[in-house]
Amino acid sequence: MKEILLIKLGELVLKGLNRKTFEAALLKNIKHRINRLGEFDIRMAQSTITIMPQSEVDLDAVEDKIRKVFGIAAFSRCCVAEKNMESILAASGEYLKDQLEQAQTFKVESKRSDKRFPLKSPEISATVGEYLMKQFPHLGVDVHHPDITVTVEVRDFSAYIRGGVIAGAGGMPVGTSGRAALLISGGIDSPVAGFCMAKRGVELIPVHFASPPYTSERAEQKVVDLMTKVSEYSGRTMLRIVPFAHVQEEILSKCPEELFTIIMRRFMMRVTERIARDAGCEALITGESLGQVASQTMGAIACTDASVDMPVFRPLIGMDKTEIISISRKIDTFDISIQPFEDCCTVFTPKHPRTKPKLQFVEQAEKGLDAEALIEKCVSEVRLTKIGF
Repeated sequence: MKEILLIKLGELVLKGLNRKTFEAALLKNIKHRINRLGEFDIRMAQSTITIMPQSEVDLDAVEDKIRKVFGIAAFSRCCVAEKNMESILAASGEYLKDQLEQAQTFKVESKRSDKRFPLKSPEISATVGEYLMKQFPHLGVDVHHPDITVTVEVRDFSAYIRGGVIAGAGGMPVGTSGRAALLISGGIDSPVAGFCMAKRGVELIPVHFASPPYTSERAEQKVVDLMTKVSEYSGRTMLRIVPFAHVQEEILSKCPEELFTIIMRRFMMRVTERIARDAGCEALITGESLGQVASQTMGAIACTDASVDMPVFRPLIGMDKTEIISISRKIDTFDISIQPFEDCCTVFTPKHPRTKPKLQFVEQAEKGLDAEALIEKCVSEVRLTKIGF
């Protein structure tokens, strides 16, 4: 029996004249995710994407990939039947046999997209329901809270029979909302921020600041592992690893200790903005949550943003730690984030950081630094690491 996947679009269906652009991006993303799993015929018709295997494939593996593609509201595994009631009845009893034997109640829903089919949707449902009750006499009908809903869709090319529906990742197809540079550390927050922005269709360009010998190779590998998890949703990318120890050492020796963190973050933003422009980005992304630490107060965030011209997206700004951790567990980054390898943000933390810095004093403190030379050295020594290829 031929088995396929039917994919239902999310908010793409609300788009107007540019809808085809979003649909094309979603089709491209789906093909990229599953092309190594086998050969497929992928079609878009009537706000539904049909994935038809052209060879023997592991549909469980395909399902796992599809579950993480943004732009999909829901999907289901279906069997294919000819567009006549004899084939539909036989397929519904055979394909859903195991589920129907375990259920106590059921109902049938039908959708007749092909109006040339002789029976209307209520008639299809009644005929299939009557047949299944004869085949599985233990079943009762419950139209409100059934154990299983049998769905029959009569479409252009075939009829499709399915049981349950699997929730998709939602959101918008990655790449339809532009490109942005993600400041990615080894903590809990920044991978979640990247996930949230990718869900809104943003293509991520991750940038990580490393400070050897103060940070280890394992700390760097931790970030690679985090971005690998995020890339299961956001797609493959190139991680930019920036050497940053020389900047921190200069700040430490020439600036007031209480302003170290805010000046360090301003340099991170400047370097990332330079990288972002070269990569065709339109914005920066950080994992800051208001008030979580000293560098994430309103005053500190204002001083940080004043160092760059690009918009800065902070999708976690109003979340508490419990909410952020919940998402990190969902995307499987939490256990990696809590590995005890320090990143560059924690190696020179001052004892008493300024929580309400004034921009004029921060800018005055930076005058002793050759900012352009420090930034240029960072940009010129960036290393690239493939993620998700």
